[in-house]
Amino acid sequence: MLLIDLARTSAAVAADSARLAKIRHLAELLGRVEPDEAEIAIAYLSGDLPQRQIGVGWTSLRDLPDPRLAATATLRQVDDLLSRVKAQAGPGSQAARKALVTELFAALTAPEQTFLSRLIRGELRQGALEGVMVEAIAKAAGAPAAEVRRALTLRGWLPAVGAAALSGGVEALRAFHLEVGRPVAPMLAQSAASVAAALDKLGGPAAIEWKLDGVRIQVHRSGDAVSVFSRTLDEITGQVPEVVEAVRAFPAADLVLDGEVIALRPDGRPAPFQVTSGRVASRTDVDKARRATPLSVFFFDALRVDGVDLLDLPGEERHAALARTVPPELVTPRLVTDDATSGEAFFAEVIREGHEGVVVKSLQTPYAAGRRGAGWIKVKPRHTLDLVVLAAEWGSGRREGWLSNLHLGARDPGGGFVMLGKTFKGLTDELLTWQTERFLELAEGPTDDWTVAVRPELVVEIAFDGVQRSSRYPGGMALRFARVIRYRPDKTADQADTVDTVRSLML
Repeated sequence: MLLIDLARTSAAVAADSARLAKIRHLAELLGRVEPDEAEIAIAYLSGDLPQRQIGVGWTSLRDLPDPRLAATATLRQVDDLLSRVKAQAGPGSQAARKALVTELFAALTAPEQTFLSRLIRGELRQGALEGVMVEAIAKAAGAPAAEVRRALTLRGWLPAVGAAALSGGVEALRAFHLEVGRPVAPMLAQSAASVAAALDKLGGPAAIEWKLDGVRIQVHRSGDAVSVFSRTLDEITGQVPEVVEAVRAFPAADLVLDGEVIALRPDGRPAPFQVTSGRVASRTDVDKARRATPLSVFFFDALRVDGVDLLDLPGEERHAALARTVPPELVTPRLVTDDATSGEAFFAEVIREGHEGVVVKSLQTPYAAGRRGAGWIKVKPRHTLDLVVLAAEWGSGRREGWLSNLHLGARDPGGGFVMLGKTFKGLTDELLTWQTERFLELAEGPTDDWTVAVRPELVVEIAFDGVQRSSRYPGGMALRFARVIRYRPDKTADQADTVDTVRSLML
């Protein structure tokens, strides 16, 4: 199959706002894809690269070669070249990656270049979310969507599940099962404004657990063999020897656990998130990194213990199995209650200890792998800043035709503004319509094909989870999980929060 087929399908999916129409477009293409290219097609149309990260940033995609007039690039050719890009390492690797990217894009037509550059940048927002793709795979394969979802729960990687469904139907989907050594997509949490609201939503006694600001892990053990996987299902075993040693000491030799690793200061308070993530990401001289930044591990769920799969059991039973297997000091602290006052007090204590918040968990729900199950609800304190809009990017998918992604800046007391990141979260259709009209009035000219710079006059209230160090932006820091609360017409740009205020939140 040619890449142009995916580019055209992506454009059709983005242009059609109706869910059923999106499913129809995707299913039609999946019905034509070759078996050895099915995983690639599903990954690309889901906005993912099979290689995960390839070491190519937006600067490498700024000056692309002129496009071809005729489409000849196949999915396999494109994917093989992207794998070669990722494989570049050591001295000269940056130049080698750039040369390969140029070679790749020189073989593409204009629509293909647009599609692939957005895919690599992680900006292929066309409305083909996982739920839509699951339905499209089911339609193309002639299989019930429930069978696709169940297989996805156990395999954790939709392209592999989709390829199996397209080639083998229901029988191939039912062949998936929980295997030690092969990670499943982690269960995710919904959000609530308070512990009381979360308890009310769950409607009964619930477990309130610490939400650590660390790195999510899934640990598999078979005998003495221990494998550790990240939230994105990448293996990180060699980077976290503390976890391997701890799990090898457990009595159960056949298990799968869900947990978190975190770097703690000597006083027991958490180090900034980037300290933990930097340590986990370190692949060289791990022993030295461990001595400088030791990791602590905490487990909060059990998916398999003593060879028995627990995914479908209620949360209370899974936790009981966890408690029988893991030493108490390595189990995430929790409170079981239906009393909002007690729950809010527990939450306040967690925040005082420096942690991110809590997760309120139903005692009855099974483990909804890969989904934001209704049984887990996270509660975090909300930080807000008043920032200035510096630019906006044209949206895609259902936001096509609107200026959507905001470039956010804090006021520099010495003059000007310092960019802290981008967000399109929290914007309603009404806000999108209003801000597009207003931004075009304030436009100072495009900075590239999809970004419009605006006069720094509009103040917007932004909620975020924290501030982290970042070399991507001029101020050396970025907001985590930024989202729009409202515009502040009552404030002028010179009343926005300063970069010094933001920096103080990073310490």
